[in-house]
Amino acid sequence: MEYTVQKLGLLAGVSTRTLRYYDEIGILKPARINSSGYRIYGQPEVDRLQQILFYRELGVSLEEINEIITSPTFDADQALREHRIKLLEKREQLDALIANVDRTLAQREGTGTVSDQQKFEGFKQKLIDDNEKQYGEEIRAKYGDEPINKSNQKIKGMTEEEHAHLEQLAATIHEALANAFETGDPAGELAQSAVALHRQWLSFYWDEYSKEAHMGLAQMYMDDPRFTAYYDKDQPGVAAFLRDAVAVYVGKD
Repeated sequence: MEYTVQKLGLLAGVSTRTLRYYDEIGILKPARINSSGYRIYGQPEVDRLQQILFYRELGVSLEEINEIITSPTFDADQALREHRIKLLEKREQLDALIANVDRTLAQREGTGTVSDQQKFEGFKQKLIDDNEKQYGEEIRAKYGDEPINKSNQKIKGMTEEEHAHLEQLAATIHEALANAFETGDPAGELAQSAVALHRQWLSFYWDEYSKEAHMGLAQMYMDDPRFTAYYDKDQPGVAAFLRDAVAVYVGKD
């Protein structure tokens, strides 16, 4: 079956403006243009749009989607299996948040109870899921499943106070790094103090600390552009500075 841009938009629940934009950037071209100048889409384009919308639902950028689905190694069946797994994970996270709301409402209405830890279970699961989505493949390949699973269990077991302290510590590290970066000296006192804070932050996630793992993580900040962007968002070069400062820190006796 074939569809005009208007009919495909109605079918998929997207605007015709979006479909025209997808055509402009080359991520979803129509099968042909008819004699009246209308974009005409066939079954392959319908299937590709479904894949695009799945990836968009999972927060993948259009640029990344284009790279994925135009790759010679792209496997549509495997992609659908992966979509299913990730959507089930997302549903599990939403179910946890809904259960959180229900328990809290029951407590407020006097028909149930909820512990302080239960109030934050859904949010902690979201933190785990977000980390897995962004960095899971890389860090599991580097460190293996066991330490990552243990780290996730530690996050789930955090108290409200520990979680708040973790968030504050992350902000403090960024500020300390910014100040140390201004000195230009990764071996200086400010830089080494920032790395010590970074080690404290890691201790919230890791079962045990090792210099080798710390250095490996700091190098990953340079090797993976997503990590680099996180540290370089305010001052380009901070990720490299942190890597160099960690190298000094772990090199000490």
